[in-house]
Parts: sequence; structure tokens; C-alpha cells
Amino acid sequence: MMGSGWIRWGLAAVAAVGGACLPLAGSPAVAQASDAGFAAFLDGLRPRAAAMGIRASTLDAVLPTLSFNPRVVDLDRAQPGNDSNAPPPKFAPYYRAHVDAARIARGRATYQAQRARLARIEAETGVPESIMVSIWGNETNYGAYTGSFDLLRSLSSLAYDGRRRELFTGEFLAALKMVDLGVPREQLKGSWAGATGNPQFLPSIYLRVARDGDGDGRADIWTSPADTLASIANYFRDAGWRRGQPWGFAVTVPAGFDESQVANRLVSPRCPRVFARHSGWRTMAEWRALGIAPQTTAGWPADRTLATLFEPDGPGQSAYLLTGNYRVILDYNCSNFYALSVGLLADAVGR
Repeated sequence: MMGSGWIRWGLAAVAAVGGACLPLAGSPAVAQASDAGFAAFLDGLRPRAAAMGIRASTLDAVLPTLSFNPRVVDLDRAQPGNDSNAPPPKFAPYYRAHVDAARIARGRATYQAQRARLARIEAETGVPESIMVSIWGNETNYGAYTGSFDLLRSLSSLAYDGRRRELFTGEFLAALKMVDLGVPREQLKGSWAGATGNPQFLPSIYLRVARDGDGDGRADIWTSPADTLASIANYFRDAGWRRGQPWGFAVTVPAGFDESQVANRLVSPRCPRVFARHSGWRTMAEWRALGIAPQTTAGWPADRTLATLFEPDGPGQSAYLLTGNYRVILDYNCSNFYALSVGLLADAVGR
């Protein structure tokens, strides 16, 4: 979902002619040029907005209220790059921070408080109750913090900056569509990069999968637990969750196991560094024949179920067999540590 193209937001200068001086950065002339350029950029989006069915009255009400926010551009540009030569970090510290006793306790309390809703949604979608709760816990600690940035201002600023223009322009237009459909402007708060609500959906994701879980005619992922859980489950169903299949489970790898015999020979077009750390696919029967044993008594999925082996901290440490449903968690956030934490928190909450 990466966009391309760059534009400068703070240029006021024209070439000096006949000894005329260029305005200084931060001068009123620079600010006026920046404001004018930002407003012109937003106004230029009107044809795309109209093609999406966004009413002119919505644009007239929202666009003049927006101003450029350099803070979100700084945050975007400060994102760390991927150093392919750097050793992968350890999972154990991440696990301790994200699957801690407090988060498990709050998850179990949420699980019990929402049991009737959760059971109904699981019956409809096939997505386990504990997975819905775990996503909520991992994303916003069950709604404790959902972000305070003005989404429309943030997304329009990131689009104008141009580093990932198409991505953020699309999300800005989707946020305008949300307002056009009746989502209150003041409710559109979230992360600096545009994620909002209890499940931290981008606006385009909200438009695609948000659901009304309590029958009031709105998909309120900000204040309604029923809508939050129904929307998370709908995301997972849409991404291909297989009913009745676990995400994965911890296993014991025999000493001296030769990982090269199960090496992954494929290169994923999406998140290649994430998937490169998994083994190739084998059936559960094949893993058992190789001496891989589950650490719980819950048993194996069906022998024909495919899984990959993942040892996040290297051979001799923790190890997991991961099914296709683990890939669905990665669709939500393409990070092995995130997906493992979601699965392990779900297991702890559901016990």
C-alpha cells in the first residue's frame, strides 16, 4: 500500500530577480505559500471525492477547517528503516511486554463481560471469541488508549507531504466518506498514521469491514464493545479465517534437528522478511514424523492440516507450528511478534 511522489510543503521562494531577496523559512510569506499550497492540494481532490459519492456539502464543511500538521510528517519520516544486515530482535522481551499479567487479567474480565455477544459472533463468523478479545487488547489495551490525533488533519497532511501520497490520499478520502456517511467528525481521532477506534482500523478498512453489532444502525468502533468485536471478527472472516482451526501452538523440537530439511524455498511478495523466518509448509503428519511434538495435551489438528515451523529466538528456544490462520493475524499486522502475541494472549484469555 505504498504511495509515491514528493512535494514540498513549505516553499515560498521564487527565483531572485534583480537582487530581490528570498523570504526566510518561517516568514509570513512562507506560511502563506504553504497554506495556499495545502488548500490547493485539498481542493484538487474534489473530483476523486465526487467519484466516491462524497457530497460537495461535506467537502465544503470539512476542507476549510483543515491545516497542515508538520508533527505527523516528522513522525512518518522518523519511522525506522529495515536493515537487512541487522540480527533479528528477541521475542522474549516483546512477549513479556505484550502478554503480561495485567493484559491477561483485563482480557479475561472483558471476555467474561462480553460472553453472550462473543458467543453469537463466533457462531456467525467462526472467529474464536478469544482472538477477538486479544486483538482488542493488543491494539488499544481494550480501549484504554485509541489515539488523540485529528484523523482528517493527519491524513491530509501526510498526503500533501507526498512520501506515501497515494496511500494517505486514499485514506483521507475514505475518512471524508465516513463523515459523509454520518460518522461524527469529532469521533475521528486516532493514531498519527490514521488508525482509529478500539480495533485501530484505517478509514478504508472501516468502510470495508466495520459492522453494527448491537442493532442500533451504526458501526461504532469507538464506544460500542458489540460493534468493536463484530467488526474485528468480520475483518478476520474477510481475510480467510478457517473455522475450527487453531492459529498454532507451541512445540518441542528434538535436539539436533536439521532445519535445512524443512527450509522455506519460496519468497513472499508481501512482507518477505516476515515470511522468510518460517519453514516451508508440511502437514501435521509430516511434522510428527520429523519428531516435532506439541507442548500441550490439546492434541494436533487433523493430519492433513498444513503448518510452518517458526523459532522466533533461534534453534533451541521457543518454537511454534503455525497454521494458515496465523497468516490471517499477519494480515491484520504483518509482524511475527505481533501475530504470536495475539495468539498467545488469546490462549491465555481463553483458559
